[in-house]
Amino acid sequence: MGGVVFGLLLILAMIVGLFWNEGRAVQTARSLAEGAGIVVSVEAGTVSPANEGRLVHVTGRVTAEEEPADLAFGISGAGIRLERSVEMYQWRQNASSETKKKLGGGEETVTTYTYERGWSAQAIDSGGFKKPEGHQNPAMRYRSEDFQIAAAKLGAFDLDAQVLGRIGGGQDVPITPGLMPSITRAFTGSEPLSIADGRLYLGEDPAAPQIGDYRVGYRLVPLGAVSLVARQSGSGFSPYQTQAGDRLLMVETGTVAPEQMFADAVTGNTVLTWVLRIGGLVLLMVGFSLIMRPLGVIADVIPFLGNLVRMGTSAVAFVLAVLIGFATIAIAWFWYRPLLSLVLIVIAVALAWAFGRAGKKKAAAEQASA
Repeated sequence: MGGVVFGLLLILAMIVGLFWNEGRAVQTARSLAEGAGIVVSVEAGTVSPANEGRLVHVTGRVTAEEEPADLAFGISGAGIRLERSVEMYQWRQNASSETKKKLGGGEETVTTYTYERGWSAQAIDSGGFKKPEGHQNPAMRYRSEDFQIAAAKLGAFDLDAQVLGRIGGGQDVPITPGLMPSITRAFTGSEPLSIADGRLYLGEDPAAPQIGDYRVGYRLVPLGAVSLVARQSGSGFSPYQTQAGDRLLMVETGTVAPEQMFADAVTGNTVLTWVLRIGGLVLLMVGFSLIMRPLGVIADVIPFLGNLVRMGTSAVAFVLAVLIGFATIAIAWFWYRPLLSLVLIVIAVALAWAFGRAGKKKAAAEQASA
């Protein structure tokens, strides 16, 4: 019964989600079109009060007086953000479930647990293992973390954490022997330190890792050219509130024209829309499958009938997911884009009528020739 209830909730959630996604896509598309029509390109060298509150496009080189630093390991560099990635060697539990049919109908699920050692960036709680004895993981003392400078400059403009956090383009920072003296001075732990594959290794032997060993790597987002579209607020930037509803604050690395930045944003909106559509349809199918799953269990009373029923319910779940999903999307289109929906319906009806008319003429011509 629990599966049926979850299936119903999943279906309702996906219907709401698909409807919301269409509204989100339309709002974002309108906001981007609005922004592309009013954006003004300005020079980074001067801050003009005349552009206060306007949507501006600025491109230039980021400069900063401070450097991002990881004080725990003595690593720093000239850049915007230093990204530390940490993995610990841990026990991992794998669960394998097999569903078997019971004599007289019904199913029985048997779960087998196996354990293996491996690297993980997340702490694995061995206390939740089925068999924790002999598979205990220590607490994860070192974690992945980002170290970002508080402020920077783009010409005469100030860049705050909100803008800096959107700048990407991180590059690997290999750990070299020349960095080991500063690392050793800063490190307060008791683990032996060494270098393995360009990363810092905390443990006895990188070739034979033990539970509780660490490997630490770094990436640095360097200072360089960036382009942004945002609201000019004093000598800095903030999200621009469009009349369509979205708040625009776009940042790309390199020198990028405003037309290209908006084109990239439109492409991203389209990709996200289709990813959410497909994901919603798949989860709708899962929901319908859960609702109809008891039919296969009941049919297991008769040999082979259960498998046939499951094949049938899977096909029905697929059809229902497509029908309900596309019906929801169509209704959302009517709600959010009524004029476009009417135009598309007129075109579809006209095409159907034209094809039907052409088919009738062809059939009449064939009968006449016969």
